[in-house]
Amino acid sequence: MKKVLVVDDINGWREFNSKVIYELLGSDTQIDKSESATDAYTKLLENNDSPYDIIITDLQMEDDYAPKYAGEWLVEKIKMLPKYFNTKVIMISASYNIRHIADSLNIFCIPKSTATKCLSAYKEILFSE
Repeated sequence: MKKVLVVDDINGWREFNSKVIYELLGSDTQIDKSESATDAYTKLLENNDSPYDIIITDLQMEDDYAPKYAGEWLVEKIKMLPKYFNTKVIMISASYNIRHIADSLNIFCIPKSTATKCLSAYKEILFSE
């Protein structure tokens, strides 16, 4: 079973990403959701049984981490947790600098404009090694 965490402050995006993941990975997928970077980080710390295989996060959520974006802060925290070293992290955002930020964090990204039109962007990342 694959475990996935979807993080976005907008419910519609949490539902959209969850639906896409379920469609691509199938019914043997556990999908958890968080509405903020803070809540997601708490879930990561509490999840001791088995780590998430995939984490999908928005970039711009709560403003608590300025000058960083909340998603940027979350990814930095994820990378400090040894049990998540092999977790695939995907940032999905409408921000103009999403690629630059994702590259600097060494993670995958999908612009929201692409996410709504092209499932192949998800497939390329989910099924890559």
